[in-house]
Amino acid sequence: RCFCLANTKMNSTNLIVDSYEEALAKNIVIVSLGLIINFINGMLLVTFFSNPMFSRDSRYILYIHLVINDMLMICISVTLYVLTYASYFVNASLCYTLVFLGTATFMVTPLNLAGMAIERFIAICKPLHHSQTCTPRRTHIFICLIWVIGAIPSLADILILLSAQPMSLFRSTVLCYTFSLFPSKQHKDRITASQVICMSLVWIILIYTYCRVLFTARKAVSKGSANKARSTILLHGVQLLLCMLSYITPVMDMFVIPFFPVDRTKITFFNYLMTNIMPRLLSPLIYGVRDQKFLKQMKEYFTCKVIIVKIMPSKL
Repeated sequence: RCFCLANTKMNSTNLIVDSYEEALAKNIVIVSLGLIINFINGMLLVTFFSNPMFSRDSRYILYIHLVINDMLMICISVTLYVLTYASYFVNASLCYTLVFLGTATFMVTPLNLAGMAIERFIAICKPLHHSQTCTPRRTHIFICLIWVIGAIPSLADILILLSAQPMSLFRSTVLCYTFSLFPSKQHKDRITASQVICMSLVWIILIYTYCRVLFTARKAVSKGSANKARSTILLHGVQLLLCMLSYITPVMDMFVIPFFPVDRTKITFFNYLMTNIMPRLLSPLIYGVRDQKFLKQMKEYFTCKVIIVKIMPSKL
């Protein structure tokens, strides 16, 4: 399940057993990390829009979309985390909106990674078709398409809920976690099936594109770009593994907590931190820092801004 939603259940329980000091410390850590991650992502976002060259390259368009998606995911995750400590019950409309967006952003991440892998595959294996196939317009259409696909499971749940429950439900207050909002077994089966299908499809795409690029790299006279593309697709796989860490959180809680029941809230907090928050910190750095063109532009832009800020006060 979506990392930000799975954690909400954990925090609902934490409200009962966490001391004020412990709850405050956990929220400070989560909010601080969220701000740091979004600050770094914000720098990448500013770098992208500072140079029109990036907005004409489908590779960078997909990359910055991944960054924006991560920023949105972090905002929703941290908001849900704080809400479950600040108030045991949350307005239903707000909760369903956050759950809907959280689930959609979680589904969009692997689909975006698949798109990035396909773009690299076309650039290396079919270079003559790359400029016609991977245009900015088609890339934007692809992004819209993956958002539609990512939103379908949550939208289906909302429509089923609307048909089964009165509208007054959305004016009430609820426990803001998925097991409370959608308690039926059918919902759990739908979520599991959609995520298994999505992840399986993405893994097939990544493995196929990697193998094709690998074979191309072996045949190429100039192997530099092909080898770089192969490494990039490998990084997509690493990123997907980081994304899938969210799935092992409930399993880790299930097996570890019985051995340390007294430290249950500390274990669930640590699992949430390591499997959901930290991967979002590594995600932008894996690509943004590795890409020399993007890194150079970021250094030039922010160095220039710092110099201007230092010179202006001295003139005044």
